[in-house]
Amino acid sequence: MNGTATRSSVIVVGSGPTGLLLAGDLATAGVTVTVVEKRPRKINNLSRAFGVHARTLEQFDARGLADQLLTTGGTITGLRLFRRLSLDLSTLPSRFPFLLITPQYEVERLLERRAREAGVEFAYENEVVGLRQDKDGVDLDVRGADGAVVTRRAAYVVGADGHRSAVREAIGLDFPGVSVIRSLVLADVRLAEKPEGVLTVNGRGDAFAMIASFGDGWYRVMGWNRRNEVSDDAPLDLDEVKEITRRALGTDYGMHDARWLSRFHSDERQAPHYRVGRVFLAGDAAHIHSPAGGQGMNTGLQDAANLSWKLAAAVQGRAPEGLLDSYEAERHPVGKAVLRSSGGLVRLARARNPLLRAARALVSAFVDMAPPVQRKALGQITGIGYAYPAPRGTHRLTGTRAPDVALRDGRLYEALRGGRFVLITPGTYKGPGAREGWLTAERWASDRRTTILVRPDGYVAWAAEGADAAAIEESVARYLGSGVSL
Repeated sequence: MNGTATRSSVIVVGSGPTGLLLAGDLATAGVTVTVVEKRPRKINNLSRAFGVHARTLEQFDARGLADQLLTTGGTITGLRLFRRLSLDLSTLPSRFPFLLITPQYEVERLLERRAREAGVEFAYENEVVGLRQDKDGVDLDVRGADGAVVTRRAAYVVGADGHRSAVREAIGLDFPGVSVIRSLVLADVRLAEKPEGVLTVNGRGDAFAMIASFGDGWYRVMGWNRRNEVSDDAPLDLDEVKEITRRALGTDYGMHDARWLSRFHSDERQAPHYRVGRVFLAGDAAHIHSPAGGQGMNTGLQDAANLSWKLAAAVQGRAPEGLLDSYEAERHPVGKAVLRSSGGLVRLARARNPLLRAARALVSAFVDMAPPVQRKALGQITGIGYAYPAPRGTHRLTGTRAPDVALRDGRLYEALRGGRFVLITPGTYKGPGAREGWLTAERWASDRRTTILVRPDGYVAWAAEGADAAAIEESVARYLGSGVSL
């Protein structure tokens, strides 16, 4: 049986963190959004992600959500990658100089509540079974729990439906890559002995293990044993998890009462494109990589932050030419860099070759000794070091992450909570954009003379020294789109 459902401006497929952030942003901007999810409605407490990095916390801050999320977990200021390699997060130039350890379901719970309050429609137990697009929109065939297939029409569709993305398959994109770790184990357990911190990580010999606290007496354990790499469907018991943990950490902390055990493999893959016509990919549907550095969920959330304001502008008829194309141009290189960095960490950790082991020791020593190298590593892992391509001849700040600078009335990431561009000037601005309500105009708290235009995702769109009113108005009109009148 086929039918036609109500049209939405945007359909987001997938209700994980990426899809929820994207949908909430769009709805907050006044766009009609439907989230299609094949699972029943529930928050999955078996999700794998546990770390929220500084740049993601800044994005949550720009939505008024960071302080709420911080109450759900604990923080650490040191991140250990190998036994001899650790990174000092306390040096980060951010309001959040740490890693927040909180389970992914807390992130999803917060983002789902925001999306619902903003008016997002959720269609659970709806599986994508077909997709067609034309110059005006996209038809998405979804099969409900009763087996009936309904066609939903939207101006745009975003596939945020994970590494087995039905949307990616429907638009004919490959997902090339390799498996980097063939057998990881996961377990939720109780411990007789409490670890010293909220996150315990180490690798020793042929084993690696991580223990993270849920905060309620349960702990998530992830481990790997080079000597026992088996298929995902091989039986797993608590004794094996204990053995891996003892090898890597020297103790199993009296592990008992496992409520969940699972085995999986870790792939390293990236779609060749993030956009095909009116269909976009984000999060794990676009890229997956090893858990090294805890960058997976964070990278997907950054995808969503980049795409949401651009889609809103397109739906509302105020997107400058090429704006939607800039999503792939900006985020695909970041996805590739994350694959390269996380994959490199895994390969060094797995090294059997004496030369590679020596290289690992050299890398560890060099990073510990060289501040510029450590800053670059910190910037990549936490996300604050990424910048987007800028046209030749533009101001050095163009394309860079905007720090949370002090303003005459508050700070930048508070000003970004309206989901609009923020213009920071030495003087008062009341021109185009501010009049239409698509721009928040602010003044520096200091006597700084630079004028900067900050995008809704917290990156600098334009900057100039000593710009006059005409130059500012021209740039505002150019970056905010055709809806702004001079």
